[in-house]
Amino acid sequence: MAQEHIIVDRRDGVLELRFNRPEKKNAITNAMYGVLADSIFAAANDPGLRAILFTANGDFFTAGNDIADFAATAGGTVDGQPRHVVRFLEACIRAEKPLVAAVQGAAIGVGVTMLFHCDLVYVAENAKLSTPFIDLGLVPENASSLTIAARIGHARAFAMLGLGEPLLGRDAVACGVANAAAPAGEVEARARAAAQALAAKPAEALRLTKKLMRDPATLIARMQEEGAIFAERLQSDEARAAFAAFLTRR
Repeated sequence: MAQEHIIVDRRDGVLELRFNRPEKKNAITNAMYGVLADSIFAAANDPGLRAILFTANGDFFTAGNDIADFAATAGGTVDGQPRHVVRFLEACIRAEKPLVAAVQGAAIGVGVTMLFHCDLVYVAENAKLSTPFIDLGLVPENASSLTIAARIGHARAFAMLGLGEPLLGRDAVACGVANAAAPAGEVEARARAAAQALAAKPAEALRLTKKLMRDPATLIARMQEEGAIFAERLQSDEARAAFAAFLTRR
């Protein structure tokens, strides 16, 4: 099912990774994270691929983690397989080829934090970006406690992470989270055109430019620090109660 829920395609030098679970708001399962991580790591060694584009079907870019699946894998493995979310997060941080995202609808949790590791982001005018980690009794992940504040400032970042205030499409552009906002039906084409333009650039010059602009070691270190606290929080009474309430509502 993971292969159906993540559509992997390649065209014009661009690897397209499409969330395709619209009936579940494109919530990401452990198996889906595995496909995403494998695809990004494989692309690193494929000279025919020059850029990576994240897209989605449906009204949601992604609702983030599938809570039921995530709760089942909180112990570290599922069906003997590792939790692939960490592999995916590291793949995005370490990616040397440019990452482009087309956010045509709502994005929640990791669906937002991954955008701060993308090099170009295009959002729908009605997009809604939310990071409700505290509401689940958790802390930010994916080095987002560092990247969000660095991009938009402490006050606005704390409103997103502390109060859970969403960031709307046009505001995401105004504060530098996204490059441009467009009608929902035009976002994917806009992002694809940008990814194809990057794929046509001199590959090594592009790789070195991105390397000079980012420090993966710092981001990985912060992600690991967050991850240790996140794992502790998963066992907390606050998180257990929040997860139980969420699953009951669902």
